[in-house]
Amino acid sequence: MANSQKLKIWEAAALCALCISLLTGVWAQARQQSISAGLVRLHVIAASDEQAEQDLKLRVRDAVLEYLEPKLRGVESAHDAREIIGAELKGIGQAAAAVSEGRSVTVSLGEESYPTREYAAFTLPAGRYESLRVILGEGQGHNWWCVVFPPLCLSAAQCEQVQQVMSQEDYALITGEDSYEIRFRLVELWGELINLLDGAGQG
Repeated sequence: MANSQKLKIWEAAALCALCISLLTGVWAQARQQSISAGLVRLHVIAASDEQAEQDLKLRVRDAVLEYLEPKLRGVESAHDAREIIGAELKGIGQAAAAVSEGRSVTVSLGEESYPTREYAAFTLPAGRYESLRVILGEGQGHNWWCVVFPPLCLSAAQCEQVQQVMSQEDYALITGEDSYEIRFRLVELWGELINLLDGAGQG
């Protein structure tokens, strides 16, 4: 009888732990998706790690941003930015190809896994983000990424620009307010788990 009672207590504890884990996962997923919904990121991948290719990657980055800047000027939502970028993929590819020195250029827009990334005034947790992806040649070199909407790529990140496209809770999470540190870590761990599962699924 005593053993049966102990078993029931253990089962109840395990069930509570499972429920807490599931609820935490649901919350973390919702927060990561909410953060990513307000952003569009840029991912440029060099042909190789040779210095010349890494330098070329940055020139291609500059050309892409120069092309997009007037297109995205005045845009107020990530949804509208995605629509514009999606409609401009051909032009973006042409702008990149014009400075790619003969390297092939592949341009796409879609969800992509990102690691945690620290910027000047905030940190974006790991997870899946809408991404403008520019691949040069074989795409075997180190990459470069930033936030193309709001336009933060070529200057220090401005908090007010990010704040305009996020809820108060999401903004508090990424700017590291003391009371949100643990919650940010939960969102970060969730994003890392999703990235790991994505990698396993592609392997």
